[in-house]
Amino acid sequence: MSSQNVNPIVRSGNGAKAKHQGLRVIPLGGLHEIGKNTCVFEYGDELMLVDAGLAFPSDGMHGVNVVMPDTSYLRENQKRIRGMVVTHGHEDHIGGIPHHLKNFNIPIIYGPRLAMSMLQGKMEEAGVTDRTTIQTVGPRDVVHVGQHFKVEFIRNTHSMADSFTLAITTPVGVIIFTGDFKFDHTPVDGEAFDIQRLAHYGEQGVLCLFSDSTNAEIPGFTPPERAVFPNLDRHISQAEGRVILTTFASSIHRVSMILELAMKNGRKVGLLGRSMLNVIAKARELGYMRAPDDLFVPIKQIRDLPDRETLLLMTGSQGEPLAALSRISRGEHPQVQVKSTDTIIFSASPIPGNTISVVNTIDRLMMMGAKVVYGKGEGIHVSGHGCQEDHKLMLALAKPKFFVPVHGEHRMLVCHSKTAQSMGVPADHILIIDNGDVVELTSDTINKGEPVKAGIELLDASRNGIVDARVLKERQQLAEDGVITLLAVITTDGVMAAPPRVNLRGVVTAADARKLSVWAEREITWVLENRWNQLARNTGGKAPDVDWVGVQREVEVGLQRRLRRELQVDPLIICLVQPAPAGTPAYKGRADAEPDTRPAPRGGRRDGGGRQAAAAVPQRQLVTAA
Repeated sequence: MSSQNVNPIVRSGNGAKAKHQGLRVIPLGGLHEIGKNTCVFEYGDELMLVDAGLAFPSDGMHGVNVVMPDTSYLRENQKRIRGMVVTHGHEDHIGGIPHHLKNFNIPIIYGPRLAMSMLQGKMEEAGVTDRTTIQTVGPRDVVHVGQHFKVEFIRNTHSMADSFTLAITTPVGVIIFTGDFKFDHTPVDGEAFDIQRLAHYGEQGVLCLFSDSTNAEIPGFTPPERAVFPNLDRHISQAEGRVILTTFASSIHRVSMILELAMKNGRKVGLLGRSMLNVIAKARELGYMRAPDDLFVPIKQIRDLPDRETLLLMTGSQGEPLAALSRISRGEHPQVQVKSTDTIIFSASPIPGNTISVVNTIDRLMMMGAKVVYGKGEGIHVSGHGCQEDHKLMLALAKPKFFVPVHGEHRMLVCHSKTAQSMGVPADHILIIDNGDVVELTSDTINKGEPVKAGIELLDASRNGIVDARVLKERQQLAEDGVITLLAVITTDGVMAAPPRVNLRGVVTAADARKLSVWAEREITWVLENRWNQLARNTGGKAPDVDWVGVQREVEVGLQRRLRRELQVDPLIICLVQPAPAGTPAYKGRADAEPDTRPAPRGGRRDGGGRQAAAAVPQRQLVTAA
């Protein structure tokens, strides 16, 4: 919807109309969770996006590859989108952009060189390069998005190179959007946090601060990235055989130090994992990482070098099933097998939700005889997110009138809000929000408006197919209780022509196959005697129109209720109906079958007069579905 008015009537996510005054800030992801950071800034007839990330699935999301925010609100208002600004290149900030571009255009995307280089490759792979224009920015660059948003990129420090905090000037005031940050005073790449520019905005007056809350529960400052250097150096220099090291591919500062230590200790480097190869190539091309070409040896050739002279750098720090180290731990990697002389270093902490996968990988590697170095006590990993003292420094520099903690789970947001109060921000000037909540700002007020639709979109491995709630529930049923398939042969005049065939897969039950078959027979009989007049309609032709899908559904529901009641199990039930011609001899049923004592529903007599039914399901289609 488009309009020339300054404050037009726009549609909220639930379709209602409301007249919006002032600035609206709407997070669609990143609240009450870690990941899929996506935020909308809205003023008048213009929308600006800040980041568009993804998250990774939880254990119950079977077959799901990535989790995206629900972008219904953006699709409904796509004509109002003026552009996007990106804070840095982590997947939870740019990973969703190619997917979104398949659904709506974004006129222009502004972001750091490294992030935009990585995004370009993702867009080419997804075939959406024609859906937007990419523009790179540097420190203190200012861009205009639409008529109402002016954005200055302020260099900050994070676990990824080329990261920025945003100063967004709007008609109601300046908003500081921190992005991911910590205050690292000895950055690996020498690019210090631009504290002076942040302080300038604080002196001029900041209306509201939206600040990263990831480590809000942890006291003190986050240690600098350089703190891990001596500990990594000790473990690498003391290793008697190969060093196998895993970390986040996007942690360019960490990777740079690892390459520096490999040279220092006389080791050649072999790279494993697509993302590790891609990120290092991009970082070296753009000058964010410096290492001679002869430091790297193809993985097929590095096996010919002495173990004491090799270092394998790879993905898999989060226990991802298909990552290089995970495959090695299962003995499935075609080129690398674990040796008892290997030293394997996890230079990363598990993301919430990945802990079990990580410890299982560590256990498998230890059982293979390797020395595994991991955990906080080893000092081989530091966070890229600020702790409480970093948050206090940010609040002291920005001096915001209002405060909204973002990028974190609920307890983190609450803790961050208490830190803000300790720094003098009144409690009634702070909002704790969830995805879809609307922060309404004027020069004097902050309020929570009517929320828009928010949620998640689940993508399968192709990153094209959406796994909806029904499919996910069916997958959960399959994983937890198995599946029962039931084949019923029913004539077009509503007679069971053969005994039902029942097949169980993954179902644990004390009931034998005969009892399940008897129960299935009773459900089919009950449906034919009490529902047929609603499911079949005589149209004057040779055979009635039968709603075969309705017949299947009735049998499935009835059998599912019985299994819950009798056996306390809830498997996925798939009923397949094979139509038979009218006049086919009826199956008489088992002599020992118990009678069904359920009362017939009102209007259940077999006297015709049912509703219009769907066409019969052809037999070939049923066989294929089975």
